[in-house]
Amino acid sequence: MSSMLAINDIHVSYGNIKALKGVSIEAQQGQIVCLIGANGAGKSTLLRAIVGLEPLVMGSIEFNGEKIAEGRTEHGKPHVVLTEQICARGISLVPEGRRVFADMTVEENLDMGAFLVRDKALIIKRKSEMYDFFPILWQRRKQKTRSLSGGEQQMMAIARALMSDPRLLLLDEPGLGLAPLVVQDIFSKISIINKENKVTVFLVEQNARMALKASDNGYVMENGLIVLSDRADALLVNEQVKSAYLGQ
Repeated sequence: MSSMLAINDIHVSYGNIKALKGVSIEAQQGQIVCLIGANGAGKSTLLRAIVGLEPLVMGSIEFNGEKIAEGRTEHGKPHVVLTEQICARGISLVPEGRRVFADMTVEENLDMGAFLVRDKALIIKRKSEMYDFFPILWQRRKQKTRSLSGGEQQMMAIARALMSDPRLLLLDEPGLGLAPLVVQDIFSKISIINKENKVTVFLVEQNARMALKASDNGYVMENGLIVLSDRADALLVNEQVKSAYLGQ
């Protein structure tokens, strides 16, 4: 089976600092794939590279068999697809820290998620679907986003990403800074998005136990390198993972 997302030996640098050092990851259609690791391991850099926000020094990234990023080409320059074009192909990113438009209302934030959609009736339909899926957003739709709780902002950030009807949803630390019960609610929504909406999910998360329990396959990153990969259930009982990330 061909991969929906194929990350092939990619390298990303910030000046002399090598942030990613030959990372390869695959996600099949319909899967939830997680990437776990400590702060500063390079996880967020990887997600930014997928959506064209970080250029590759070497390697390539393919989405549904099409190359969306490449390091050195035969012309000696990186091959770059604009972030807007990557989103139009069916990839949405929920960034770390949510990055909401704090002075806009919930409804205005959702509209921003549909900036590539030209059909106004379709935008209204998708907003209605988001309000059905996240009922609290309907109640808060006229409120400025800064007035929402952290969990409500995270739900809104996910809803905003879904407004473009993605085939691949990238989630960067969706549980960051949230209470355990709120995190459980967020992850239950992620499962529904994957199973019922048929959206493939690539999840970066420091809560390794939660991430692995929610996922089909998992990867472990340390210092810009993938050091382990396996089925998520196998990683949950892996002694190295248990010692480093599961507090055992």
